[in-house]
Amino acid sequence: MFAGTARSGAMDRIAMALSGLCLVHCLASAILVAMLASAGGMLLDPHIHEIGLVVAIALGIVSLGRGILEHGFMMPAAVGGLGLGVMSGALSLPHDGAEVVYTIIGVAILALGHDLNRRAVI
Repeated sequence: MFAGTARSGAMDRIAMALSGLCLVHCLASAILVAMLASAGGMLLDPHIHEIGLVVAIALGIVSLGRGILEHGFMMPAAVGGLGLGVMSGALSLPHDGAEVVYTIIGVAILALGHDLNRRAVI
């Protein structure tokens, strides 16, 4: 069952959807912080970002690693790894505009890696 799900590219689609949710979260947090500092503080809790990064890394290892084993192309995993690295680096920045920008860039690069992986399987 899991192998069929992995081969169909569903894991990559799930990971891309989560990347999109991360993008929405980052933008919504920045907007909420600008509008409502007290409500935005809850969404900018570092634990949310750390847990989200752990989930992204786990999905990346499973789906991008599976892609290497199935189609043999390293490029999707390398692109996805770069995106995860940018996202990880963004956590070390102060909670301001730069962190949001780097997180969005990292999420976009990671989503590109998952898209490349999905296309390579087809």
